[in-house]
Amino acid sequence: MSDDEDAEPAVELGSHTPVEGEPLARVSSRLTWPKEKSEVERMEGETVVRTPDGPRELSTILESVDETYFQRKQEFEGHVRDVIGTGPIPTADE
Repeated sequence: MSDDEDAEPAVELGSHTPVEGEPLARVSSRLTWPKEKSEVERMEGETVVRTPDGPRELSTILESVDETYFQRKQEFEGHVRDVIGTGPIPTADE
């Protein structure tokens, strides 16, 4: 590569817009599966998760989940997404 190619990024990234909370995938990747709902609450309940309606504490979300045992990470994420929904996550500027 020449110096000219290293001078500018290939894709313009734009300005940094902060987003409150953590992605659900990051939270679930910190856990090992299978896992009981009560254990998820104990370990990660205070974690603030990004949702389409704004940041929410995971323990509050889990109150609306009827399942008490999650076999796999995907199962956990599916139940949580059933509660929080899917869609664009609001930024601090919105």
